[in-house]
This record gives sequence, structure tokens and C-alpha cells, in this order.
Amino acid sequence: MSTAITDSKKHPGFNIPGRVINLDQARVRHGDNADHMVRMLAVGDPLADAVIVEMDALGKEGRRILNAGFADGLESLTDRPPAITALLQQLETMPAWVDPDMLGRGEVAALSISPFWYGLCAISSALVHTYASPAIARLLTQTGRLTTMAPRRLAETGMWARQATMPGGLLRGAPGYQATVQVRLLHARMRSSALKHGWEAAEWGVPISQVDVARTWLDFTLTPFRALAALGIELTQAEQNSLYHYWHYLAYLLGLEDHSFYRDVTDHDSAQELRHLLDLTIGPPDENSRALTAAMVGAQADLLASAPQPLMPRAEFLDLIHGILRRTVGDDRADQLGIPVSSAAPFLVMIALANRDARRWQTFTSQSAALALRENTAARMAADRSASIPGGPTYQQHAQTGTVGG
Repeated sequence: MSTAITDSKKHPGFNIPGRVINLDQARVRHGDNADHMVRMLAVGDPLADAVIVEMDALGKEGRRILNAGFADGLESLTDRPPAITALLQQLETMPAWVDPDMLGRGEVAALSISPFWYGLCAISSALVHTYASPAIARLLTQTGRLTTMAPRRLAETGMWARQATMPGGLLRGAPGYQATVQVRLLHARMRSSALKHGWEAAEWGVPISQVDVARTWLDFTLTPFRALAALGIELTQAEQNSLYHYWHYLAYLLGLEDHSFYRDVTDHDSAQELRHLLDLTIGPPDENSRALTAAMVGAQADLLASAPQPLMPRAEFLDLIHGILRRTVGDDRADQLGIPVSSAAPFLVMIALANRDARRWQTFTSQSAALALRENTAARMAADRSASIPGGPTYQQHAQTGTVGG
């Protein structure tokens, strides 16, 4: 185990957690951003953290006030506890750079893509890259209930992503807005619980630090669309700009600091630079990463094979998911994560060619693009209505009651 060190010549006044590697190499490519990243490992989310403390003191009444504020706004509250008030004030202060019309349209880049391919590629690739961080994987495996948690985590993540990207989903009080803020509170709840139970901050930094939230943000912007591109579904430059502009507001709602990471990320190339910094300075996937990955992939194969009319048996879905992930993350990282070689690999090349042609015709005219957007949005709405969360309570209940990972 490494210990935190202080370099008084280069880094006066702040410690470098043991999780940080290759810092000199990172400085060469990323300059001051590398040291800024190290500082952000010590920063959580003060507004949300204070709400957790306040809710624990107020009990059910605090949760009632908070939920009413999320649904109906701060102005609807008669009682205004200070921490809840401060969080709601931040959430309800929409930054000047947010386009309300954009929120009304939803995240059109994701909505324009077939729900089948998006569902097959996006959530699994996002979670796998998140799990590749030993710090995040360590936190998520603390309960030791991977098999029972994986289906729920997969379902909750998919539902949140759908709600947050639907037309109007991020407007104040809308389902995506409330779900996003509950994700933020769940992060704060997990941070509080970990710190109370011996989390080694000198080694790992603050649990779910600003750096970890930035990584998660990338795992729902860059990572899914890299997976889709590997299967022939690519975004134009304009679509990329729209994607990141929309997710800038999601980052704001999630408590990611404006100046820290995301506002200069406007397309896949700039997102890749940020991901390079985050990946370069953390160790390779560990046994926790591999356990989480295996549990998640198994849960997704179970879900696909349990459909009323599944396209193929579970074993074939499992092989397909392995092939998609290896094509997305590369063989070296796939080996580190314990993702086996897939017999589907040769067929994915043909699938990518077919998808590329389909995408070209789908976007050939403004009329065809608008039709695809309407059809795919309707399909996602139907999926959201029929979705259920396996394994018990939702992340909202865990965030508010303290039963994280239960």
C-alpha cells in the first residue's frame, strides 16, 4: 500500500494520494490540469454532503421536505432547513449557458439511435469503464453482494439514463431532473458511509471525489458513443457538440464543478484528452473491477435472454456482449478486466458495416432523421413505462435512508 506524500517543492500544501501514478508523465501532456486533478481527489460535494448530515438529523421529515423541494421547487416549501435550501438554490439556478429549448428537445444524439443498439452498447460499456477504476470498484464491492446488486444497478442506471435524456427530462421537477439529483445524493450517502467505515483517504482520495464524478460523466458521454462507433454508429461533429452541451447541464446537476473538468469538453477529441488524464494516473483494473464487470455482464445477458421473445439464448448474448466490449475497450484492457475472447468478433465487423449504411440512410435527409428520432424516442418512452427495478429499493431510497448497496 502506498502512503500519501507531499512534494513541498512542486506541490506545496496538498497531498498526493497513493492511487495516483504516472504524475510526471501526465504533467508533460496535460500541464497544470494534472495537478488540478490531484487536488480534486480531495474534494467531494459539499452541498450534497451537508444535506446527508441534515437528513440524518431530521429523519423522515427531512426526507419529506427534500422530496417536495425536488418535485415542486424551493418556493413550495414552508420549512426550509439550511442545507436542503442551499442545495435547492444551486439546482434551481440555471447557468446562463443552458439552452432551455435544448432541454425541451432532450439529448437528441442518443435519442436518434436505435434503442436496441444503444441499450446493448451504452450502459454496459459505461459501467465497465467505471469499474475499471480500482478506487471506484473498491467502494462498490464493499457490501460483497455483487450477484444481487448487479441486476438492480444495471436497471437503475438504464432508467436514469433514459429519464435524463428524454425531451423535457431535465426541466425542474421532471423525472430525469429528480433522478439525477438522487444519483448525486446517493454519491454523497456512499461517501459518508465509506468515511465512517475506515475508508483510506490517504491512499484513495475522498470517496467519489470530483475526479470520480468526472470519470462517471465521461462514461455516459464519450464511452457509450465510442462503443457505438465500434459498431458503425458514429456522430457527426455537430451531433457531438450537441451531446456534450446537453451533458454539461447534467454535470452541473450532479455537482461536478464548472471550472474543473467539463466545460471545455465539447466533442469526443477533447473528452478523450480528459479521459487520458484520468486513466493514465490511476492503476489498472483489479480483482474488484473484474468481479463487478463479470456480475454486470451476466446480469445484462440474463435481462436480454428473459425477454418475452429473446433473439438468442443467454450464452449467445453473453458472447455478443463480450465481443462488443472487447471491440470497444481493446484487447489489453479487456484482458485486464477478465472479459473473454468472443466468437462473435468476426460478425461484429459485418454488423458495423451494416449499421454504418443504415445510419447513413437514416440521416440522409432532415425528414428521415426526424422520423427516426420520433420512432426511437417513442420506443424509449415505452421501455421506461415498462421498466422495473429488480432486487428491492431504488437508489432514491438508498440515498435517503442510508442503506447503500443493500
